[in-house]
Amino acid sequence: MLPELLGLLSVLVISLISLAGALTLMFNDKHLAKILLYLVSFAAGSLFGDAFIHLIPDAMENTSPTLLASILIIFGILVSLTVERLLQWRHCHIPTSNEHPHPFAYMNLFGDAVHNLIDGMIIAGSYMASIPIGIASTLAVLFHEIPQEIGDFGVLIYGGFSKKRAIRLNLLTAMATVAGAIIAIALSAVIDGFIPLLIPFAAGNFIYVAASDLIPELRKDACAPRKATAQMIAIILGIVVMALLLLLE
Repeated sequence: MLPELLGLLSVLVISLISLAGALTLMFNDKHLAKILLYLVSFAAGSLFGDAFIHLIPDAMENTSPTLLASILIIFGILVSLTVERLLQWRHCHIPTSNEHPHPFAYMNLFGDAVHNLIDGMIIAGSYMASIPIGIASTLAVLFHEIPQEIGDFGVLIYGGFSKKRAIRLNLLTAMATVAGAIIAIALSAVIDGFIPLLIPFAAGNFIYVAASDLIPELRKDACAPRKATAQMIAIILGIVVMALLLLLE
């Protein structure tokens, strides 16, 4: 029962991260963009670290045959790509306002809700696989959610929502994380072996988000060598944090 409770508690914390959008009120766009680039770098490293240090080794150990684990990792990548294509959904980690028409704000909300639903399933499933893996996945999602939610807040503001309404809507879509956790817990109770199948799928999802979403944001930024080095250090730091969590196992 403890893993399920920890999973639900973690998704509640993740849901509250939607309020991070309010942080945009404290910075102008120029300063916020600088901060977000390092947050995005750290998030990319943590997602890669969780996928390759925690999730994939666990999947290879507990999924038989191991070929199935590999297929599920690829499936996780393809599902993420498909969802992104179908929803015409693009994360905006650095707030901009020139490329987003008003209807995109609603599409962004729907896409964010779907993404949060998947995150909730991943977090709950990770805890049921093992508590250390659950902690690692929670932190990986947490580090990813902060820049994402700040970016989403910027999209909603540009879409015509008031600041208060944007915060409320972000919080509402964030509750899909809780729904995802409940679904994962329920399915694990009725489908034998569901969690071992979810872990490699989660790894594929994390790899996709880090490689096709976060890293490209960094490549868009034509920066000086010192700034590029700092971003690389932030990526490595995210990986190191995930590696240090092995001490919990």
